[in-house]
Amino acid sequence: MVLNRYKGLVDSFAAEIRAGRLSPGTRLPTHRKLAAKHGLALVTASRVYAELETMGLVSGETGRGTFVRETALSPSLGIDQQATATDMVDLNFNYPSLPGQAELLRAGLRQLASAGDLDALLRYQPHGGRQHERAAVARHLTSRGLQVDAEQLVLVSGAQHGLAVTVQALFKPGDVVAVDALSYPGFKVAAESHGLELVPIAMQQHGPDLQALQQLCQSRRVKAVYAMPTIHNPLGLVMSLTWRQELVAIARQHGLLIIEDAAYAFLAEQPPAPLAALAPELTVYVSGFSKSVSTGLRVGFVVAPMPLVAKLERAIRATTWNTPALMTALVCNWLEDGTVSRLEQEKRQDAMARQALAGEIFAGDNYISHPASYFIWLPLQSEVRADQIAMALEREHISVSTAAPFATTEQVPHAIRLALGSVEPDVLKQALEQVRAVIARYTY
Repeated sequence: MVLNRYKGLVDSFAAEIRAGRLSPGTRLPTHRKLAAKHGLALVTASRVYAELETMGLVSGETGRGTFVRETALSPSLGIDQQATATDMVDLNFNYPSLPGQAELLRAGLRQLASAGDLDALLRYQPHGGRQHERAAVARHLTSRGLQVDAEQLVLVSGAQHGLAVTVQALFKPGDVVAVDALSYPGFKVAAESHGLELVPIAMQQHGPDLQALQQLCQSRRVKAVYAMPTIHNPLGLVMSLTWRQELVAIARQHGLLIIEDAAYAFLAEQPPAPLAALAPELTVYVSGFSKSVSTGLRVGFVVAPMPLVAKLERAIRATTWNTPALMTALVCNWLEDGTVSRLEQEKRQDAMARQALAGEIFAGDNYISHPASYFIWLPLQSEVRADQIAMALEREHISVSTAAPFATTEQVPHAIRLALGSVEPDVLKQALEQVRAVIARYTY
């Protein structure tokens, strides 16, 4: 009898939600009130809400209650959902581009076509990349404060592939990795697909809570820490030199491997030294040219201590054998003639202009960003739900990301991330004004 009532209650709630009679954002009765109303044990009432949450129909939030979710919105809005409609303004993904880049590509391809070793690009390449191309990337890294030998560097098919290769090569299922409470979704996907346990570390104003990391390492066997010290995604934080030195000290004390994600690091002007420069013996540095050059050019790189390089090369062989030779040659030519450095500088200026525009529109609002990053983080007031905002914006043909893809905690904060680098400035201005107006409608 209790089972029938329990299942009936789950089915009743599900039908009410799917029919729209319980609208998104509706606060459901407390577990205790639900139990009293339907003559259930408290544990049974909790099971009702737990099953509805498993079905993706409600979300339970500590200290706030249980709410009806916006079911028309993908629960993983962000990394797994990209705006494809031609009339959708994409503030979800960043693919920054500058005027004239298509002409750069034409010129670059003509240069390759006239090269004497064109036949070499049609053959298999060494797994870690050709020596002169690895050396070209290594030389470029000096502009980021990183002095490395070409032998320490392997070429990969973009920074995301670099993260996946790192996970596959250096970890076993069940290994514990400390991550920020808000972190890059691509690393979450790579780690979870390999069976790693991600343990969140609370974020403070200038970086992860290092005391919490220290306590975690004392209580658990932590294998590594994943960090974005320069232009953190999604918060835009740049970790101070002192913070980096303390992180390195903890890593050395507990034998942690550091995975340094530097995908957006080129945007910061004269940041503190990379973690890989402070602790080269225990840091794997991952980055690429998707943001600084073009997302379509899937060329990235991983810098690692020499004892790990062979493992990374085996993982590259198992996944792609080698990076596409044509794209790698194109990027390395642009490294040598200064095109990449020029694009990085121009994109820094572009990002700063877009941040200034966002600052004007959201003046007085509570948001988090870096003055040269391509995104801003908008925490929402306690009465405003992120899924409602994202769905309302989607109806106005604007795609944004909620906090769900970035959160590594069970409790997902109500916030949205706005990517600033994918639309023209005039379109961006109008879209940001619409975002602010929609949030204002839901604030009371």
